[in-house]
Amino acid sequence: MRVAVLDDYLGGAAGWADWSTLGPEVEVEFFGQPICEDRLAQTLEPFEVIVAMRERTRFPRSLVRALPRLELLVTTGMRNAALDLDALRERGVTVCGTDGTAPPGVPGVASTVEVAWALILAVAKRVTIEDRAIRRARWQTGMPATLGGATLGLIGLGRLGSAMVGPARAFGMEPIAWSANLTAERAQAVGARAVELRELLSRSDFVSIHLVLSERTRGLLGERELAQMKRTAALINTSRGPIVDEAALVCALRDGTIAGAGLDVYDREPLPEGHPLTTLENVVLLPHLGYVSEAGMRHMYSQVVEDIAAHLAGAPIRVIAGG
Repeated sequence: MRVAVLDDYLGGAAGWADWSTLGPEVEVEFFGQPICEDRLAQTLEPFEVIVAMRERTRFPRSLVRALPRLELLVTTGMRNAALDLDALRERGVTVCGTDGTAPPGVPGVASTVEVAWALILAVAKRVTIEDRAIRRARWQTGMPATLGGATLGLIGLGRLGSAMVGPARAFGMEPIAWSANLTAERAQAVGARAVELRELLSRSDFVSIHLVLSERTRGLLGERELAQMKRTAALINTSRGPIVDEAALVCALRDGTIAGAGLDVYDREPLPEGHPLTTLENVVLLPHLGYVSEAGMRHMYSQVVEDIAAHLAGAPIRVIAGG
């Protein structure tokens, strides 16, 4: 049996789990670079098992149909919007996942929330702008923002959004929140105040997104919504790129409709060379680090190996579809 481990960008997957426990009859191949869409079917066709890092490589119906040997697809996490689950079910492919991005005892939200605050601070304190300026022998090129007294608008107040409230209060910020089903009672319980989306956009100094990507949230923030934000405000996105209309965001940043952005997620990942976002000074860019930590990677890939072993034994675990 052949196993393909995709999108191993850091080249660590081979050492983050004991793949040898699968036995000598299982051959594992690691792919450190993204595979071009026009070569995916040809490259993956020989494999019976594919391991996908969630929401990196897309598996649409056309690709699923082109993989006749595929019998098991394991994704990190239990939800992966890049997979056409209906097509995989129809093909009889078992889809399994892992139970999170952190080992027992480590809060699963910690890494993503830390990245969100790193982006807020980097944008507010002009970290990347001033770093680049100093390297060009320029000193203090602009005025940093102060978090104390500022308003933090949280779009989404689930586990991740709620975990943003404590640090906001510690910095002396006022947290307000919106989501489609958010109640005033739920917001109050975690220390925030529920408002309508328009009010959140118009009042916030920092708008931070903490929603799941779905058909309802795709394109939630477009040209009209960005125009409702303060010209001095910044947008922070550690959730999923397509929640924001990327072309509209580029225009808003370029035209000064908003002051800045901190982004960990994009429509296409990795971000292509020469992408317009990479040309803008007022945006801080990270390579989707929200769930990335060595402890988390070891945890996820160890469970991937468990999933494959269970499938070989005829008793699949952590099943998302099929099985």
